[in-house]
This record gives sequence, C-alpha cells and structure tokens, in this order.
Amino acid sequence: MNFIKRLLTWWNGQTLNTQVFTARHGVKVGEDAEGNIYYQSRDAKKRWVIYNGEMEASRVGPDWHGWLHHTWDEPPTKAPLKHKAWEAPHLENLTGTQAAYAPPGSIRKGQAVARADYDAWSPE
Repeated sequence: MNFIKRLLTWWNGQTLNTQVFTARHGVKVGEDAEGNIYYQSRDAKKRWVIYNGEMEASRVGPDWHGWLHHTWDEPPTKAPLKHKAWEAPHLENLTGTQAAYAPPGSIRKGQAVARADYDAWSPE
C-alpha cells in the first residue's frame, strides 16, 4: 500500500521518479537539523531537497535556502553562515496552526482587551 501511495502521490514523501533520479544522478551534500537531506547533480547544476516528513518549503532554513537557490556556491556543511547573537532560530511557517501569532485582542485568544487609547464615535 505504501508503494502505491509513493507511486501515485507527491505529498506522501518523495515520488518513485524522484527516488530513482536521486539514486542515479544525485550526490548527497548534507543534512539539516530537521532531517532534510540535500543533493546536487554530479555536474553541480541542479540542487534539491528530500524532506523528512511533511513537504513544506518553509522548513528549509536560511543557510540551506541560499545554497539551494545558488546564492552561494558552498553548502553550509563546508562554509557555515555566521549568525548574530540576536538572531532567533529558524521556524517554519506557523500560519493556520495553534502556534501562529495572534495580536492582543484577537478573537483567537478568546479574551477581549479593554482599549483606553481612543473614544468610540457616536452620531449626534
């Protein structure tokens, strides 16, 4: 059953064609903290990622994103980026989840915020 899912759908992991292409033409370059594996072609013209779990592009950190898009030539395994002390760690896009940002007074938080910085308009 798992084989049929992989053969017919792309959202259940890498497809059979991607797996064959990776085995024939891919050279493993590295792996990130999420378990995603990064490859490039033998001639170093094509680069791609095989996701560990859900295929969500925002799960790729900025280090690997720059390498995938040919912003720099060396992968983070060979030339890691220098991070500032104030930089927050990379998070995937949390929109649509319970962990998504909700500003004060949002109905998602379930509590109203009393506002004293304006007076409501009422017609005369």
